[in-house]
Amino acid sequence: MSGADVELVLRSTRVVTPDGTRPAAVAVADGRIDAVLPYGTEVPAGARLEDFGDDVLLPGLVDTHVHVNDPGRTEWEGFFTATRAAAAGGITTLLDMPLNSLPPTTTVAHLRTKQQVAAPKAHIDTGFWGGAIPSNVKDLRPLHEAGVFGFKCFLSPSGVDEFPELDQEQLARSMAEIAGFGGLLIVHAEDPRHLASAPQRSGPAYADFLASRPRDAENTAIEGLIAHARRLNARVHVLHLSSSDALPMIATAKREGVRITVESCPHFLTLTAEEVPDGATEFKCCPPIREAANQDALWEGLADGTIDCVVSDHSPCTTELKTPDFASAWGGISSLQLGLPAIWTEARRRGHSLDDVARWMSAAPARLAGLTRKGAIEAGRDADFAVLAPDETFTVDPAELFHRNQVTAYAGKTLHGVVKSTWLRGERIAADGAVAGPTGRLLERNH
Repeated sequence: MSGADVELVLRSTRVVTPDGTRPAAVAVADGRIDAVLPYGTEVPAGARLEDFGDDVLLPGLVDTHVHVNDPGRTEWEGFFTATRAAAAGGITTLLDMPLNSLPPTTTVAHLRTKQQVAAPKAHIDTGFWGGAIPSNVKDLRPLHEAGVFGFKCFLSPSGVDEFPELDQEQLARSMAEIAGFGGLLIVHAEDPRHLASAPQRSGPAYADFLASRPRDAENTAIEGLIAHARRLNARVHVLHLSSSDALPMIATAKREGVRITVESCPHFLTLTAEEVPDGATEFKCCPPIREAANQDALWEGLADGTIDCVVSDHSPCTTELKTPDFASAWGGISSLQLGLPAIWTEARRRGHSLDDVARWMSAAPARLAGLTRKGAIEAGRDADFAVLAPDETFTVDPAELFHRNQVTAYAGKTLHGVVKSTWLRGERIAADGAVAGPTGRLLERNH
């Protein structure tokens, strides 16, 4: 410990480090972790001690898949409300998706607009994905140089006209351009031909909606993505994996050296098709929540490393857009504030540890985005933490959520894991359900 420079020491009998969970004292200087020390280390003169007892000190969560929708659709969400909800849920860094805002993040000028809007509103550190659409191949390198963390594309309609999908030729062209400067392409992988040939029925029946987004749509899209990535030696990431059928081909591709990573989401890992009531479109998302047996296989893929990380895909909308008709309702799950307890509740039931949760929800997303100062409790990283009481429970009341629209598929569920406080660069930004004012910084790739 460098002594005089240390301003704060955080102590717990359970500190989750890359080497496992142990009693420790974490020394903080100038917003960074100075050292991780034995639990009984003497606190330097002038430093403040925060002792969390047996509550668990986790690295702050990193959520690389958030739709903030600001500017342009701020009645759906916004940087102030989204980052406030994230802070309350133990998330200290998020990356904003390029679509559902107006303008979408498809040019440098649009990125600057979004950064200007976000800067005064961000409660946590916030970065941005760029978008890859048919018309903007020329904009990809400038966006990369301007600091976006990678590029998102759709292979089927996105749901908003200003962010069109790529066909296979356009996908190859964008992927080749991005690979040429060492960038990352992140992909909503559903094949439009399979979607077009699936039965489309309107109405409140979840079974009809599930049939309209078959696993084959995901499987075929991922198979094609692997082929392109192999040919171009491109780095690609599969967003929100829902179909467990794709896991064997992904595992094979990884073994063969294809540069592919994969995420799944709390809703796919904790909710099942069997439990969705008819008309309950708060459960609608694309790809969809599938059956319990599929979920079991996703957990196996997470356990064996085929699935790299777990992120929210927080995709909110107004209450009015969640009509009881699954065909016409907006698709998206609001879960930003609840991801940690939702995953921990299911993980503990399945025999996983908080070390696993920290790896899936902090270390791996940070690695995906190249956020080398985030994602772990170790010297040199930012002093970002979540303090969790893992055995305490609470029942989800939508009225108590910080999301702008208090609609969630988790309403009424009793979850394990209460976030007691959240810390950003050594400052407490949330505690006991209250969140301080915005102090987050805007992040750029490799900065």
